[in-house]
Amino acid sequence: MTREQFIALVKSEQEALRGFLFALCCGKRDDADDIAQETLVKAYLSSAGYRNEGKFRAWLFTIARNTFLNHKASTRTLDDLKALSTMPSAATADSAFRHQELYMALATLSPKERSAVVMFYMSGYSIKEIAGITSSSEDAVKKQLSRGRDNLKTILNV
Repeated sequence: MTREQFIALVKSEQEALRGFLFALCCGKRDDADDIAQETLVKAYLSSAGYRNEGKFRAWLFTIARNTFLNHKASTRTLDDLKALSTMPSAATADSAFRHQELYMALATLSPKERSAVVMFYMSGYSIKEIAGITSSSEDAVKKQLSRGRDNLKTILNV
């Protein structure tokens, strides 16, 4: 893949990548931006290995998920939702609280559950696609989704 091809593909997927990482990082833009930058560097350095056999987005999300799992942001789980509600936000007041409750709930999930929930519900990937991205079995993804949903229902009181 040439540099120009890589740039064109990244431009078409950049917004989806940032949204995916923003959700994984539970609304913490700084962490999401750090992981996005690291993901794009890793992707560029390994772009020679990309064979265009699958979707570029899935390949990029695989790198992003693995980068997230190795980042300090993935280990932040908070038992006390009140602690999260006092965290400062760089967003404007109106948009800062739009998804706050969801991000607070997502922060309590394990990184693998959070990844599965975000990919399935927010990014629209199928269980089979998530299994491919995460190198997990479909049964493992189903279990992560089930646990994640159950935990979110408890936390969000739905």
